[in-house]
Amino acid sequence: MPPSLTSFSDDARIALDNLADRASGLVHPTIRLGVTGLSRAGKTVFISSLVHNLLNGGRLPLFEALRSGRVSAVRLEPQPDDAIPRFQYEDHIQALVRDRIWPDSTRAISELRITLDYQSASGWGRMFSRGRLSIDIVDYPGEWLLDLPLLAQDFRTFSDNTAALAGTGIREELSREWLALANGIDADAPADEMTARRLSEAFAAYLRACKADERSLSTLPPGRFLMPGDLEGSPALTFAPLPNMSDTKAPKGSLRAMMERRYEAYKNVVVKPFFREHFARLDRQIVLIDALQAINRGPEAVQDLERALTDVLACFRPGHNSFFSSLIGRRIDKVLVAATKADHLHHESHDRLERLTGRLVDRAVKRIGMAGAGIEVMAIASVRATREATVKEDNHLLPVIVGTPIAGEMINGEHFDGNKKTAIFPGDLPEDPEAFFQQLDSVNAELPEINVVRFRPPALEEANGMKLSVPHIRLDRTMQFLFGDRLA
Repeated sequence: MPPSLTSFSDDARIALDNLADRASGLVHPTIRLGVTGLSRAGKTVFISSLVHNLLNGGRLPLFEALRSGRVSAVRLEPQPDDAIPRFQYEDHIQALVRDRIWPDSTRAISELRITLDYQSASGWGRMFSRGRLSIDIVDYPGEWLLDLPLLAQDFRTFSDNTAALAGTGIREELSREWLALANGIDADAPADEMTARRLSEAFAAYLRACKADERSLSTLPPGRFLMPGDLEGSPALTFAPLPNMSDTKAPKGSLRAMMERRYEAYKNVVVKPFFREHFARLDRQIVLIDALQAINRGPEAVQDLERALTDVLACFRPGHNSFFSSLIGRRIDKVLVAATKADHLHHESHDRLERLTGRLVDRAVKRIGMAGAGIEVMAIASVRATREATVKEDNHLLPVIVGTPIAGEMINGEHFDGNKKTAIFPGDLPEDPEAFFQQLDSVNAELPEINVVRFRPPALEEANGMKLSVPHIRLDRTMQFLFGDRLA
């Protein structure tokens, strides 16, 4: 993103906010951790499990401060930003633990503060540190992050890019109604509200069709078209890209002029405030992706995930704008890209999922010409919904995963009621990610078959009459990377 994505006044406000944050941090050390996800990757589940495991002494052997006994207390505290809704941890964990259902995804920004009292690992640190760290978890939709590149695009660029993408692969069919409507109007004719509304509704329907589970595409800006909230019906959301526009200036009072004005309003009313008030104040970031779902949906979904990752990682490029390069500014110094739902694979494929995701990130990083320093990749399961077993088939032992499919799932013609357990062979990921991407880039790409089954959250075991913490895969390693260094 070029330096022009924010104005001088934006930079000044960001700098003032960060000075205030830093002054507060001298008294009360804090990390602002951004959590976002693409295409139902499970960010609500991630936050709920992370907090539950910290509060309830979960099995976190790779989280060094807890393993060594240096963490003496963990507690939830009131969040510092009164204008941001609280992440409703209690409701979400009740859904997971008591009701064994996956909590609803959050569709707006929310925040939660968890504070750890700890003893520094060094005598020098114990002398000068208060031994307290607050983690302000800022939960926001991935669609909002994918809107940030719009700040560097005028309406014509946005329209050309969107129309070009809409003409590729399965998008060509999904965008047919919107493009037919857009190509059938005179953009330089007098503005008409009903025409603008029809175009906007057709464009939003195209974005929703792209996001549907059966397609699982990821590159879907503008994000608020999928989650309008209190802006639904506003002029800032009643516009659409216009393909094949004239190179001339839009006539005053024309439909094209109206669309340009509303696109700029969207950036000013929606995108800039998010960047200035939230994104620009983050210290660390985790981006959750559902790589397995993309692989299951085929080459186009994987390529679209790579495109979305490219746009996402460009937002974190160090020094890419005047704010991040300013002396009083803040920089997101650690970014974690986590491929979720590793519990849908046998453990032999966990490292393969991680390597494949790492190669996906490397390709995205190369496309935007940035260094990969500070970017980590992991394969995780925020909540482990399955266990592993083996079954004998044709005198061979076959590794399987065992879990309870959610009500309505159908496997090999059998419908499940949400109570019956089953064992499935999840499929194998290739050992060599290079071979996977060579196949992906070929004309007739055939990706490995992965059985993606939606399982219910696990029934928690009890010990001494108390329920154990939520099981997971590599959540401790995730914590160590994101904030373990601040507890040293």
